[in-house]
Amino acid sequence: MSGTPLLLIEDTPSLQMVYESVLTGAGHSVVVAGTAAEGLDQFTRHRPDVVLLDLMLPDRSGLDLMRDLLTLRPDTNVIVVTANGSINRAVEAMRGGAYEFLLKPFNEQRFLHAIDNALSDARRLRGDRPKAAAPGPMAGFVGSSPAMQRVYERIQSVSRSMATVFITGESGTGKEICAQAVHASSNRANGPFVPLNCGAIPSDLLESEVFGHLRGSFTGAIADKPGAAQAADGGTLFLDEICEMDLNLQTKLLRFLQTSMIQPVGAPTPRKVNVRIICATNRDPLEEVRRGRFREDLYYRLHVVPVHLPPLRERGADVIEISQDALERFASEEGRVFTGLDPRVRDLFLGLPWPGNVRQLLNVLRHGVVLNDGPLLTLDMLPIELLHERERLTNPAPAAPSVAPAPRPHVTLDGLLGKTLAEIEQLVIEETIALHGGSVPKAARVLDVSPSTLYRKRETWTKDQS
Repeated sequence: MSGTPLLLIEDTPSLQMVYESVLTGAGHSVVVAGTAAEGLDQFTRHRPDVVLLDLMLPDRSGLDLMRDLLTLRPDTNVIVVTANGSINRAVEAMRGGAYEFLLKPFNEQRFLHAIDNALSDARRLRGDRPKAAAPGPMAGFVGSSPAMQRVYERIQSVSRSMATVFITGESGTGKEICAQAVHASSNRANGPFVPLNCGAIPSDLLESEVFGHLRGSFTGAIADKPGAAQAADGGTLFLDEICEMDLNLQTKLLRFLQTSMIQPVGAPTPRKVNVRIICATNRDPLEEVRRGRFREDLYYRLHVVPVHLPPLRERGADVIEISQDALERFASEEGRVFTGLDPRVRDLFLGLPWPGNVRQLLNVLRHGVVLNDGPLLTLDMLPIELLHERERLTNPAPAAPSVAPAPRPHVTLDGLLGKTLAEIEQLVIEETIALHGGSVPKAARVLDVSPSTLYRKRETWTKDQS
């Protein structure tokens, strides 16, 4: 039960009666308003922790009213209610600060679960949450460029909400760090943060990893295992590379998002968990929807608050800030003495395109620290490939005459006949990687799969041969 009454703002008398009956039956006290004006009056009088707000009101837009309520009392958790045909308005409300949205029709269990979560988080927010700081670098991030300032502001604005966050960006831009920052600045910071890479787990095992399984539910299930969703109860579940998830499992994930219920493989009954979802991908999720590889209804359920991480090449002097911070950290870890970057290295770093983004930069810095000692990181300490890249950018090769390239040996149909499908797959993948100079990311783009998929397959082949 809540210390202050819930405020229900709904203009349809029959729905008022239904909602109020369900809430009072669950032990909540409720104040009811039928118009926006009456709702605002009751809000200022009772100062509720949770407001249940219909977006379609006779005298005013529910979205406008919600903004006024959150201006008066930013810590209020507003649950908006709308019809299925108004999903865009619900998403707009979430981006405007709503805690959760319910699409009519919804069942009593889903309704009460949303209310209970909102009340629980409101109490935790009042008791534990520190005052919000001005937007600045979040935990794990380094950099003060305008592009990153926008990321920090978005993280702070969404932190108090239950809204699902959808992080996009190239590989190596720090999507998991972003998810951790959202979690750490939310009122769930004391709960668990559970990351799960959907692209690194075989599709036939992914359901068990997400929802868990019971002993004996399938071959190899020698003990009960809680899934990531149960492990994240009370906290945040981070689903990385979400676009790699099998379509059948996407259906179960959508049901989980709608009901907050999980059913481990082999379990006879479902169970309820309180989890916030953050997901990420290095693909274009809308393009995946258009190609039929990602469910449209799941996309709209997940893509409530998008956060796009800019590539390192668009972050200006952040590359120097990151380098300085990492150089000091790596030097301390390795027992070396490094105080900074040689001016020529600074100029080089500012001019490189960094296709591997922050992950590539950290790899370069670690290489330099492990194999050398300072006090400055100089050009001769950098990996030879980086110096070749500098040479290519400084002295681009003249355009070669238009001559047809010599044909490269390739896999022919004759070479495939008589082989198993698995052997053919390995041949095609290895041939594509070789065709692109050994670059797995480039081959992955051509084959239209995630680089992690190719790395995983090659690792499996290596183990099979050993």
